[in-house]
Amino acid sequence: MSQTVDRALSILPLLAEGPADLGQVADRLGVHKSTALRLLRTLHEHGMVYRQSDQRYRLGARLIALAQEAMENLDIREIAHPHLVRLNEQCGHTVHLAVYEENEVLYIDKVESRYPVRMYSRIGKPVAITVAAVAKLLLADLPEAERRALADKLDYPAYTARSTPNAPAFLRELEKAREQGWATDLGGHEESINCVAAPVRGADGRVVAAMSVSAPNVVVTADELLTLLPLVRRTADVISGEYSGRTPVKDSEAKDPA
Repeated sequence: MSQTVDRALSILPLLAEGPADLGQVADRLGVHKSTALRLLRTLHEHGMVYRQSDQRYRLGARLIALAQEAMENLDIREIAHPHLVRLNEQCGHTVHLAVYEENEVLYIDKVESRYPVRMYSRIGKPVAITVAAVAKLLLADLPEAERRALADKLDYPAYTARSTPNAPAFLRELEKAREQGWATDLGGHEESINCVAAPVRGADGRVVAAMSVSAPNVVVTADELLTLLPLVRRTADVISGEYSGRTPVKDSEAKDPA
């Protein structure tokens, strides 16, 4: 029975690559055509595959609907929270999770620092979109035309001398975050607060959320905080893997700052 299930499930990745005929399915499974046909018929009865007029098979609408329903019912905050807590226990600093909704970047989870000096940030509150590290990652994943249109509409408050001054500079920041796969806010919103962030990705590779570690200068310097980047990225990869079902990126594959 387990072998039969294994063979049936092996058909689905093949058909995800495109329609295939009976012979191709049998060859991929290493079985006789009659065995492949029985498996395909069973999957067809359950709507998992569909037989086209040219006698080739493709993924069925039922399978696609189930996948979409499953994705819609996933709660990124619920999945991420225990990993954010674990990260906080390891480093001691404030950990945030943020998403992009209706032209705003919002914090949806926060684990407080163990240190007496804490950040003034609240779940449900929009972040400073032009400087926040989580915002850079979320907006960097938008299509280029949408990024440019958004950048042109934003105001650029001078929170500190390190704040992003204008749209061209902001677009450069987004491109940098997009290329390197992580982002920072080193005193851009508050002179004394630094932040490093990493993206959480869905099954399609798109950024669905961003998580960060933040700390004041009186606790750690910016350089000291940057040493936590591998740990932050590793945590984001684990969350991404759990959220999407993909295997997390290995530590050796992460591109960390020089």
